[in-house]
Amino acid sequence: MTELSYNSVTSITLAELEEMLGSDAVTVDKEQLDKYGQDETEDLCYHPEVVVKPYNVEQVSELMKYCHHHRIPVTTRGAGTGLSGGALPIKGGVLLSMEKFNRILDIDTRNLQGTVEPGVINYIFQEEVKKHGLFYPPDPASWGSCSLGGNIAHSSGGPKAVKYGTTRDYVLNLEVVLANGEIIWTGADTLKYSTGYNLTHLFVGSEGTLGVVTKIVFKLIPLPKHDLLMLVPFHSAEKACEAVGAVFKAGITPSAMEFMERDAIAWSIKYAGEVNFTIKPEWEALLLVEVDGNNMDVLYADCEVISNVMQQHECDEILFADTADQKAALWKIRRKVGEAVKSNSVYKEEDTVVKRAELPKLLRGVKEIGKKYGFNSVCYGHAGDGNLHVNIIKGNMSDNDWNMKLPKGITEIFQLCKELGGTISGEHGIGLVQKKYMPIVFPKHQLDLMKNIKKVFDPHMILNPGKIFE
Repeated sequence: MTELSYNSVTSITLAELEEMLGSDAVTVDKEQLDKYGQDETEDLCYHPEVVVKPYNVEQVSELMKYCHHHRIPVTTRGAGTGLSGGALPIKGGVLLSMEKFNRILDIDTRNLQGTVEPGVINYIFQEEVKKHGLFYPPDPASWGSCSLGGNIAHSSGGPKAVKYGTTRDYVLNLEVVLANGEIIWTGADTLKYSTGYNLTHLFVGSEGTLGVVTKIVFKLIPLPKHDLLMLVPFHSAEKACEAVGAVFKAGITPSAMEFMERDAIAWSIKYAGEVNFTIKPEWEALLLVEVDGNNMDVLYADCEVISNVMQQHECDEILFADTADQKAALWKIRRKVGEAVKSNSVYKEEDTVVKRAELPKLLRGVKEIGKKYGFNSVCYGHAGDGNLHVNIIKGNMSDNDWNMKLPKGITEIFQLCKELGGTISGEHGIGLVQKKYMPIVFPKHQLDLMKNIKKVFDPHMILNPGKIFE
């Protein structure tokens, strides 16, 4: 893909955008440019030339027609919680914020569907559907602040993915504005779809490079009535990982199965505050295991099977959360791990994923690679689906080693993932920071195929340029 040239935003551009969208929807205020030039990816910052905040699909369509005609890059942004740099406007141009698209349009209790705009926060949507006895399972760690549009962009997962699947499994249909301003629906609001190419699944996970999502139709399911939560400590992190696959082999599918190394837990407890939980010195790792359903007798029986499996893998005494407050405290520890690590040190987070049974080999390999290149790592993640978040800590590494040696170590980690039948991102996406590693998992002809798909949807390459591919 050859280097493209883009046009800059001029005073004439600003005047025309204000006339098109209204002056309140267009800003070049420095504070706003600073804010929208960052997300949660490390300490990276790329300023857009202008921030626009439309509030309906017609305005997005007019904006895209204009930018397509004038060859102005457009980077679409949700809530800015991404970890791969997917929402960073690295080519300047227009930062298209979808924050005003924040309405829940319909909860269809007859067909178990929800129609929303992309700026709706994940947690708000979950709480709303619960009022109707329904359930939307995808729940990223940032569920309290991430938007559903951002979840679409990366096919986000979360703890519940092990039983219920990721965002991709719940999207039925999308309203999308294409790069040239045309508005399409990608499919149908039906549970089955076999009518030509499935454009819906193509857009899910495309990181804003193919179009701008303006409405989402989600599949919903009945809300489980009960859940049980257990915390399982281990003296060996590898034994904890080995126990994960054994639980599924025993015939149990938990609704969540999360892995946390000792440092991850300790840092999170300190960061979260007001969490009364003590880590024993001999613990190296914990598994947080949840089961849910409608029959408590079945859930207790499942927990008994899980307990037996864990004991066979040399766990310490298993702890049960007896109250809603105890459950909330344990989940708070898990959900705050990422923020806690970030607050402790300069770091890089890699979103590795392998086949579930290969998780012990992945963890062992990450530690060996760390010793080879002189870095420490704090690992945690969704063990039930083989998704390990590897947080590489700068600590005492010199700037030279951090910049020169670390990429070699990350390359080896990703090569290991591929050898183990996995890939380089399970839910965070490729974005800016991982694109140079794509050739590890895809041959050139396959990358070229993806690039050509991009060209069909966005011939002038204005949508989120510089992402996914070098």
